[in-house]
Amino acid sequence: MKKFIVITSINDRTKAVKAFEKIPDWHVVLVGDKKTPQIKSSKNLTFLSVQDQKKLGYEFVRYSPYNHYTRKNIGYIYAMRQGADIIYDTDDDNLPYKHWKCPDFTSKRSIETKDKYYNVYNYFSKKLIWPRGYPLDLIQTKNKSKLKQHSKLTSIGAWQGLADTDPDVDAIYRLVFNDTTKFDRKKSIHLPKKCYCPFNSQNTFWQKKAFPLLYLPATVSFRFTDILRGYLAQHIMWLHGMHLGFTEATVYQERNAHNLMKDFADEVEVYQNTKPIIELLQNIKLGKDLLKNLEIVYTALHKNGFVSNDEIKLVRAWLTDIK
Repeated sequence: MKKFIVITSINDRTKAVKAFEKIPDWHVVLVGDKKTPQIKSSKNLTFLSVQDQKKLGYEFVRYSPYNHYTRKNIGYIYAMRQGADIIYDTDDDNLPYKHWKCPDFTSKRSIETKDKYYNVYNYFSKKLIWPRGYPLDLIQTKNKSKLKQHSKLTSIGAWQGLADTDPDVDAIYRLVFNDTTKFDRKKSIHLPKKCYCPFNSQNTFWQKKAFPLLYLPATVSFRFTDILRGYLAQHIMWLHGMHLGFTEATVYQERNAHNLMKDFADEVEVYQNTKPIIELLQNIKLGKDLLKNLEIVYTALHKNGFVSNDEIKLVRAWLTDIK
């Protein structure tokens, strides 16, 4: 089984990158940008400089913006073309615990709820905390839910592992509370169909069937790109027999420096557009072709003003490369 870890960074080899590079049977793909210093590849790490990326011959590289987090898409394509069976998505400031590992892509334990949005942080913690991308008007609303044990296995398209110390919360949480978090060690769960929870690119395992849904959109804000991807992925996965799962924290974050007010400004788009986009998704007719479904969804997002025409060019280049 070929297993890849994909990271993009403007830094030299960070402590987190070095830690993942040491994990046996996993290969790190480190995607550089214009600001990234030259990094020497090793047995367990392939560094893709901007010049290396141009030589790959990918359609996507022609259109991908520089100085942008979504150059990470090039790393996903590279891993797929190397025959990846599993892709692990993370950042250069998340360090793995000793118990870090990839779960099986099956689950028998789900959250049973009729709520449209579920705050999974409330399952793993008793404090008031919510994931970045969760609708702000629902933060004080307690989910009505219970655990359900199934006799049959459910296929998991993506597992979102949580992160301790400085988890993926929005700027409002950090500006108001600014505390550290250690989540409870609990068994993994998956969400039912028609129940949404934001998930990110911080600590996420993807199975091969779901790889096309890794696409990170480039014409939304930096703080929205992985959240939008996550909402779209959940919706499309349900149509193809897969669900989103969550595990306990298997990494801890030593967060790179952030300007919280800039983060807040970037997140306004998240707060304003999440619910309208979910409403749009629920009214789009999709078929049996996962790749086609991704294109249909982005075409609808463009038609409704959520992404620009450049996004359609990028999506089509992505689909061309992964076909």
